[in-house]
Amino acid sequence: MRRTMRIRLSGRSGLGALVRYLWVLPYTLAGLLFVPFVLLSGGRARVVDGVLEMHGRLPDFWLRNVVLVRDAAAITVGHVVLGRDENALARTRRHERAHVRQYELWGPAFIPAYLLAGAWALVMRRGAYRGNYFEREARRHAKR
Repeated sequence: MRRTMRIRLSGRSGLGALVRYLWVLPYTLAGLLFVPFVLLSGGRARVVDGVLEMHGRLPDFWLRNVVLVRDAAAITVGHVVLGRDENALARTRRHERAHVRQYELWGPAFIPAYLLAGAWALVMRRGAYRGNYFEREARRHAKR
């Protein structure tokens, strides 16, 4: 029997929301480091459903050339999502929100768990990204 992680989209207010934001804060702070660079390079930022979304020339360059998955459309860092442009953010919103929920569930252990899942997927010959448990869950969530 296969077990899957349930990802909730509701219940985003009150004490529970505060705890989720604090639990993910170290990663969110890392994501917030991009804000001045994105804005100074002519990019835009806005909060959508409690998540800061940013796009512009800097995230576009970074996602095309630096991120491990070349030509990525968006990436999530805590409660911050960097996208290549506004269309990429809209197109990937459900997928990236699934990653936000994964950060909220795993907290500081998310990145190590994500990397281990990628390594395991490589060992199993599924591909570090495509076969990664967290990416498969996000893709399933995006299809709903």
